[in-house]
Amino acid sequence: CDSMATDGTMRSPEFIRLSFSNAQKMRAAASWNFAQVNNQGNEPWRKSDVTGLWTGNPSVSPVVSKYMTSLKRRKVQSGEVANSTRAITPAILERIYDFMHADGRSHIQPFGARKEKKWEGPRMRALCWLAYLLAFHCLLRVDEVVNIQVHEVRVHDSQPEVIVVTLPFRKTHQNGHIQPFCLWMMPEEDQHLCPVRAYARWVELSGLKEGYLFRKVDVNDRADFCDYQTSSELLEMFRNHLLDVNVDPYPYGTHSFRRGGCQYLHYCRRWTIGEICQWGGWSIEFSSLTIVKYLISPNDSPRVDRMDFFNPNRPLQLKCPYCGRSCNCA
Repeated sequence: CDSMATDGTMRSPEFIRLSFSNAQKMRAAASWNFAQVNNQGNEPWRKSDVTGLWTGNPSVSPVVSKYMTSLKRRKVQSGEVANSTRAITPAILERIYDFMHADGRSHIQPFGARKEKKWEGPRMRALCWLAYLLAFHCLLRVDEVVNIQVHEVRVHDSQPEVIVVTLPFRKTHQNGHIQPFCLWMMPEEDQHLCPVRAYARWVELSGLKEGYLFRKVDVNDRADFCDYQTSSELLEMFRNHLLDVNVDPYPYGTHSFRRGGCQYLHYCRRWTIGEICQWGGWSIEFSSLTIVKYLISPNDSPRVDRMDFFNPNRPLQLKCPYCGRSCNCA
């Protein structure tokens, strides 16, 4: 990963170097090996004042931490900056939604010979759209989305316009105790972001009663009742949809929905950081502020042009269907 060899000399430009994220993964693997295999724990590597022996985890030593900081600085100086995935925005989701429903693409057609090659059909679009919106609104990882079972999503008993998503476990909640996600039907102006409509559409077209909610769809646009959708396949379809609306898919990944949903709740819905943490299952202990990584990133598209920060004639925003305001101070 480093441009400098262990003897202090600089490696040649032809030498293939890995990214800083690879270095972080290598350190994490070494830390796990020392802690779990060698039973050395996660305490910093230090010399005991009593016995004179070295104890702790060598990978967590201050020397290694200083080296990682130095390595990151050299990577940045050489232009090898690791960019996180770009957050998806409601505007791009609306463009994809409009493309999916234009020219009768959402209508189920009788089976027959096709005149042109099409990579998806109405059922595939319905599957993708529900997966996108669940990851976007519930701040879920794509791996968590594709593993959702049919019985884990239900219509509320007393509120038919509400669906309740209950997950058995998550990456940060391996033992359960996960609060349900209650998603309400959104107004007509936000139908492209409405998970209730997307859920009703997919259930109607797929006819699934049990098992995985997101199944593979064959070339004839029929749901496979045996095999479920994978995160890599969903990422490929997401990037295909971005290409359909002339958006460069390179900066986007499976984490774009989680990041974009977090920004949507904060900037568009005006949720506080505490409310977002409570909704998404993040810790409300603001010592590390993991949520900041989702709200602020240099890789995201700027929300305001630099010329317009103090511009008194800044163009109005989209009118909010809830409060009716469209000013920039809303």
